[in-house]
Amino acid sequence: MNDVAHDLHAPHFIGIGGAGMSGLAKILAIRGAKVSGSDAKESETVLALRALGADVHVGHAAENLPLGASNVVVSSAIRHDNPELAAARERGVPVVHRSDALAALMGGRRALAVAGTHGKTTTTSMLAVSLAELGLEPSYAIGGDLDAPGSNAHHGAGDIFVAEADESDRSFHKYAPEVAIILNVELDHHANYASMDEIYESFETFVGRIVAGGTLVISADHPGARELTSRVRGRDGLKVVTVGAAEDADLRVLSVVPRGMTSEVTVELDGAELTFTVSVPGRHYAHNAVAALAAGIALGIPAQDLAKAIGSYTGVRRRLQLKGETAGVQVIDSYAHHPTEMAADLEAIREAADGNRVLVVFQPHLFSRTQQLAEEMGQALALADSSVVLDIYPAREDPIPGVTSELIIDAARRAGAEVSAEHSFAAAPALLASLARPGDLLLTMGAGDVTNLGPEILRHLAGVSTDA
Repeated sequence: MNDVAHDLHAPHFIGIGGAGMSGLAKILAIRGAKVSGSDAKESETVLALRALGADVHVGHAAENLPLGASNVVVSSAIRHDNPELAAARERGVPVVHRSDALAALMGGRRALAVAGTHGKTTTTSMLAVSLAELGLEPSYAIGGDLDAPGSNAHHGAGDIFVAEADESDRSFHKYAPEVAIILNVELDHHANYASMDEIYESFETFVGRIVAGGTLVISADHPGARELTSRVRGRDGLKVVTVGAAEDADLRVLSVVPRGMTSEVTVELDGAELTFTVSVPGRHYAHNAVAALAAGIALGIPAQDLAKAIGSYTGVRRRLQLKGETAGVQVIDSYAHHPTEMAADLEAIREAADGNRVLVVFQPHLFSRTQQLAEEMGQALALADSSVVLDIYPAREDPIPGVTSELIIDAARRAGAEVSAEHSFAAAPALLASLARPGDLLLTMGAGDVTNLGPEILRHLAGVSTDA
């Protein structure tokens, strides 16, 4: 670990409004650090950080870097030519990656790290909420807000620190957890990983970071996770606990029964059955809850108490979050951007729809992901009754010639989907409102700014309803 990460008394965050960065900034501000930072635009998250005393600038400029900054914290999304990063180098201010800063914050705590290609934010959130419900006062850093801007992180008085461990840039190699969860292992983040072998090697390195005597909780159902288990099982000082519906799972899921927007889950634990409620819909969320249960048990928390506490988790922003209902249409926001996530969320909503139509407005995220997975994204959209696909949200990437949303639309049509393109972001809310009818469930789906369409769609639905 970079030693300067231990000196975070006056950190400056470039891109402080991001999900991962803002959480660290919040914890440091609560711990008494003199936090400063910058972000591209004003946001609720920026306002929440200012309320904690952080000095946050909008826009990136060299003069934003304070003279007394102890170091500059960056994520992998920050470009090398960022003016504040250049100023830090010129002035000799140490530059710290976000993962090093998080590792420093976790130091001295019983760390629980949640990894996997999908489901990290939900599972980390389930643990944070349930441990807090049990009065254990955990600290946590999550890749999404629980219920309000700034709720993605907390500095607790207890000795447990729960963190989302990001594999996208190999930054999860920096952590040394007592308990690690691996939910699934798939090829993603194509700019950083060229093959599944590279993915497996990266996850093996993460497993190797678990402290001696620690526990790995890993899926017994997912093919990639099973392969990883075969590679790491038998390592000295490592306990492996497999979870899932597979007959050989150590903590076996016996049933997941949908109850509208909740599920009733029954597991077999030490030869006995345990049934509890998961207050979000879908089989994949139920399995996330079982992984959280196994991790908590590994920390010594009684299973019955933890299972009941998990039921108090009601969701995280952007993970099948109900944005509102107008004119008989429910508008739900989904962060899903990888085909596996898309299919899982659509299947969950299909169960909750109880025979009503499921509509989707999907915004692809990253040119590289679209280039590699357009066919699978199109197949996932075929699970909806009707879909509208927006232009690709570029995030940190430059365009790739020939890679557009049309690749997904063509694949969706080959899979039998009813799908259309909408190239104007501003025109999308009116289009979606015109397509919807009472009883429909309408999802805004993707990791970009498609989340902003929900309130606009609801306003258009209200207008249509009023005119009628």
